[in-house]
Amino acid sequence: MPIQKLERIQRLPASLSTIWDFISSPDNLKKITPEYMSFEIQGNAPEKMYAGQMIQYIVKPLFQIPLSWCTEITHVKEHCYFVDEQRQGPYALWHHQHHIKAIENGVEMLDIVHYKAPLGFLGTLVTPLIVTPKLNEIFDFRFQKLTEIFGHYKEV
Repeated sequence: MPIQKLERIQRLPASLSTIWDFISSPDNLKKITPEYMSFEIQGNAPEKMYAGQMIQYIVKPLFQIPLSWCTEITHVKEHCYFVDEQRQGPYALWHHQHHIKAIENGVEMLDIVHYKAPLGFLGTLVTPLIVTPKLNEIFDFRFQKLTEIFGHYKEV
């Protein structure tokens, strides 16, 4: 199965430093994850992420089945971007880029996720039926929550 790609853009009426402070804090991930997923960081996460940081958590994306997931923050450029990559978890491949940039009256956030389901042929079958729709649902929820937290961006 080829690697899949999800891209999302969101504009928010906040400063670059405000958005960076929010997205670079591992504890805030729970705030933008649907409650039914029972997202929980295992252990103590530092207040701010850094390159080389390993974050372990439990998540229940389907049927309340708990999954262990470990991601590594591989790249960080403050106020610009960070990258997390799965080291152990439900995907054969997970590479998530989080980019932010200042725009007039706010910030533009760009998420780029490259992913591949596990299980070879079976993963190929379930990706369009389960995996991709579930990821879209999660990112739709994040869009909504970030809008609730920071407000609606008004085009200039």
